[in-house]
Amino acid sequence: MQKFIILFRGINVGGNNILPMKELVPLLEQSGYESVSSYIQSGNIVLKSLKNPTEQVQCIISKNFGFAPAIFSLEESVFSTSALNNPYKDFEGKFVHFYFCKNHINLVQDKLNKYISSSEEYTVKGDVLYLHAPEGIGRSKLVANIESCLGQSATGRNLNTINKISTMLKNA
Repeated sequence: MQKFIILFRGINVGGNNILPMKELVPLLEQSGYESVSSYIQSGNIVLKSLKNPTEQVQCIISKNFGFAPAIFSLEESVFSTSALNNPYKDFEGKFVHFYFCKNHINLVQDKLNKYISSSEEYTVKGDVLYLHAPEGIGRSKLVANIESCLGQSATGRNLNTINKISTMLKNA
């Protein structure tokens, strides 16, 4: 069995696409996944599976909750490498964000230049954009427009969440 991290995009936000983790975890266990654990309602699951769980998890959610969220499934090695590659390790976790994409990132540079503030800095490594936003992301024009800058859909997690998922992986 291999460990996977499942990151959901756009769930439990503003009363839309409600996906209670307390209900999802037992459904995943009943479907044969092992060592299933979740972290916060924004949608972070660690589990063991014989193969990539994306399609089956989407089917389980669609059948039981009536919608099919975007899912980013990462093998443990990919996730761990992303965490190790973080160029902003020395900054407070709530100000460092990882944006995971399904494909290699080719930034739309003119859009990024339009939206990035003078205090924000970023680094792209493969299919992850790392962002240090020392003023937070609540009012960040870059974050509000991140997918248009990435040229694809993405899901973001702050460093605190990345660290928690890393701990979950060790315990799985």
